[in-house]
Amino acid sequence: MVGHVTGNAITDFGAPDVPGPWDDEPLEPGEADRLTGLLEACWEYFDPVVAAAPEVLRKGPRGGGRDRDQIADHVRGAERAFGRKAGTRVPPRTPWSEQRSAIAAVLRSGAPGGTWPTRYVINRAAWHVLDHAWEIEDKSS
Repeated sequence: MVGHVTGNAITDFGAPDVPGPWDDEPLEPGEADRLTGLLEACWEYFDPVVAAAPEVLRKGPRGGGRDRDQIADHVRGAERAFGRKAGTRVPPRTPWSEQRSAIAAVLRSGAPGGTWPTRYVINRAAWHVLDHAWEIEDKSS
């Protein structure tokens, strides 16, 4: 832990939704590449989870919840939104591998045109993809 920030309804849910002042600190040489590599590792974890999951996932106690493809589509759309925050626009229906390559390239550059700090984009995107990978795993059994 590096610090505390005042949260909101999203952070109450458990998601990082408020950048901290440490996110604005300049990246050390090689740091953007290292952090982007961590995000790519999260993507590499997510993809086989989706591929191995049944199409229809177990529903919650009140019958709610999304199925595998709905979650994957949500993650893909969120990644596109995170890319915009990093300073790149990826058109809808861009193949997922191309979308991720474009996002990774701008993050590796330090995302100079982004509205969110590079560290925060990577942190938020990594949390998001892993959270949904674990959701799929949990609801696959």
